[in-house]
Amino acid sequence: MKEKQDLGSLRKSYEKGGLSDREKTQNPMNLFARWFTEAEATPAIEEANAMSLVTQGLDGYPKARVVLLKHYDTEGFVFYTNYESGKAAALQVFSQASMLFPWNELDRQVTVTGSVSPVSDEESDAYFASRPRDSQLGAWASAQSRMIDSRAALLEQLAEVTARFGEGKIPRPSHWGGYRLVPIAWEFWQGGESRLHDRYRYTRTDDNSWLITRLQP
Repeated sequence: MKEKQDLGSLRKSYEKGGLSDREKTQNPMNLFARWFTEAEATPAIEEANAMSLVTQGLDGYPKARVVLLKHYDTEGFVFYTNYESGKAAALQVFSQASMLFPWNELDRQVTVTGSVSPVSDEESDAYFASRPRDSQLGAWASAQSRMIDSRAALLEQLAEVTARFGEGKIPRPSHWGGYRLVPIAWEFWQGGESRLHDRYRYTRTDDNSWLITRLQP
């Protein structure tokens, strides 16, 4: 493609309301919970828990991919993956990551940055047991991020593990489990008219409270 693709005319007006000082909460998790509930209640948002997870790759370049958040509470944000995947290999070396929740239909974004570590085996076991059987089989069948010759070869691997487990219980594979990101910084972004967006940054202090600052758009 040699012709320049001019996207300068693609724009929208952000008119869904701002984020005032009185709406912010002292604990960012409370504001996140409120926004998440509103995102879940918005029909146009199919997966409110879908977020972009950004890690530093082993080659030095940042890597982003969409991951589903499966749990959040005062201890942090939990997602699950193959422990032999590209993201897991990166997290073993660089334990810092960021999560971006792009709730564009509400003119909102939330970015959460922090340190990531594996959850307990008990947590991973409990979540794996709650997954649909097809998803459990998929965790066994796929050597995530590894090269494979064809989709037919992938389906053959699935057939092998399906036959192996038959109708019996499927245990969690040791190479699959959860990670928890513990936040050290947040940013809440609410689109505003004339591109005067509202942005609040929360930064964890030495006494584990939160320093709140308003940022210019």
